[in-house]
Amino acid sequence: MGAVGSSSEMFRTLPFPFPGGTFPSGLGAVIQRTVLSGERAALEVTHTDDNSWLVADGVSDPNEPGAAIATHMHHVVERDPSVAVLATLPVGHTAVRDRADAPWVIYRHRWPDDE
Repeated sequence: MGAVGSSSEMFRTLPFPFPGGTFPSGLGAVIQRTVLSGERAALEVTHTDDNSWLVADGVSDPNEPGAAIATHMHHVVERDPSVAVLATLPVGHTAVRDRADAPWVIYRHRWPDDE
């Protein structure tokens, strides 16, 4: 079994806050395929109440069959280094932006069914 920081192993959650305020290489997330492929920018990042991570393009429906995949968070950061600042995003919060070069706006996350 590899170390928590190894890139071959993936963990749904890891103890938070992360050491050094950076995403651990073994951290997994549910990521929209459009973001992973580079077709669209990451415009929405959620750190859920159960300490898992979601990354979406803010345009397409991430709930469509096959629209998202569980993979390492570092793949998103490699494609878009501006996402790295969100490693300190508090549990239960979402960061959104209008476009890839816009600043992140952070708010308390609420699922649509909770409203």
